[in-house]
Amino acid sequence: MSEYDVVVLGGGSGGYACALRAAQLGLRVALVEADKLGGTCLHRGCIPTKALLHAAEVVDITREAGRFGVRATLEGISMPEVAAYRDGVVARLHKGLQSLVSARSVDYVQGWGVLSSPRTVTVGDRVLTGGHIVLATGSQPRSLPGLEIGGRVVTSDEALRLQQVPERVIVLGGGVIGVEFASIYRSFGAEVTIIEALPRLVAAEDPAVSTALERAYRKRKIAVRTGARFASAEDRADEVVVRLEDGTELAADLLLVAVGRGPVTDGLGFAECGVAMERGYVITDEYGRTSVPGVYAVGDIVPGLQLAHRGFAHGIMVAEHIAGLDPAPVDETTIPRVTYCEPEIASVGLTEEQARERHTDVETVEYNLGGNGKSQILGTQGFVKLVRVASGPVVGVHLVGSRMSEQIGEAQLIVGWQAHPEDVVTHLHAHPTQNEALGEAHLALAGKPLHAHN
Repeated sequence: MSEYDVVVLGGGSGGYACALRAAQLGLRVALVEADKLGGTCLHRGCIPTKALLHAAEVVDITREAGRFGVRATLEGISMPEVAAYRDGVVARLHKGLQSLVSARSVDYVQGWGVLSSPRTVTVGDRVLTGGHIVLATGSQPRSLPGLEIGGRVVTSDEALRLQQVPERVIVLGGGVIGVEFASIYRSFGAEVTIIEALPRLVAAEDPAVSTALERAYRKRKIAVRTGARFASAEDRADEVVVRLEDGTELAADLLLVAVGRGPVTDGLGFAECGVAMERGYVITDEYGRTSVPGVYAVGDIVPGLQLAHRGFAHGIMVAEHIAGLDPAPVDETTIPRVTYCEPEIASVGLTEEQARERHTDVETVEYNLGGNGKSQILGTQGFVKLVRVASGPVVGVHLVGSRMSEQIGEAQLIVGWQAHPEDVVTHLHAHPTQNEALGEAHLALAGKPLHAHN
């Protein structure tokens, strides 16, 4: 039996962040991971998909080079070489993370871990005892009842391993994962159709964002069917046929099931040890404490946004709480959200609808990127939408356009620090940058728009 101050079950973003911070604070730590250190984000999520999206961006730039007076031709796309580029990025980050864990003297235990008591994790024949246990087992792709994964029906996990671009792709689900993969496939030359049961794409975002994305996708010739409910799929020898509840049939070479992700908690002993659960998720307080004293949970298994940076912040907070510090709870309302399709979507805080439900008087402004010099240089379209409490702070920032993910950091500070538009406009935004668009939008909200018609 091995004894530790902290045993972390799961080596994804939340788990390894917790382990590294706890070790930094002088605690003896064991980190258990069944697959590879870095978890879904590094190996099957954030990093490999964004590498593919960057490759897709290079394809689009090459294809459209003539717009900029550059004579270039796209000779083709070698998926094995794209995969090698993607895997090289993942491998370098994986190697760096392994080095960090080793340098911090964290005991890394590879194997399937199970919570065998409120103080022990069992990995094969080995029992790890911890003064505190941190559950960080992450999430996995969901499917729909009766829809079996296999053959031409894949989730994002299998899609990342494909060695060729299908001619026709149906994407089932218009959330973050669905619209990102739709963007990749379209850039690589596939005919793409998105099927979404809800009335609009990325339904968690502000309606103005959904409208802008759907308009951009129509321009890119990505077919979008919203309000369309899936009935069944038949995987045939040469194609997959999808039937909708209204009787419509659609055929493709590949069906990507992107209907969300669920927590990985089944069969891991959580409920048996008394940990309160709800629909497979672990219930915690604001400090990550579960219903069992000494047992914490972080990341995707805790109800809320399933984002790597949320899990990362959870992990640091929990480590500091265990070490006896007084960390601030993670503010779930100011977590930035980014969808890395083309055009990108980035947002933080409340949508206009949410703000109107919570506050009696709300003001909004939309600044079109057509007035932003750098966006014109890049050839991107989109907008910055701000939502504020009347005569009060900005409570929501919503961005659409190429590279908008790089602007969400300042937006998070604005919302998190409850800044008023008048506070923001006193800070200069460099020209010409896309960051200027945030400054211009706040100028407009402060009542003194410059690049807008009265």
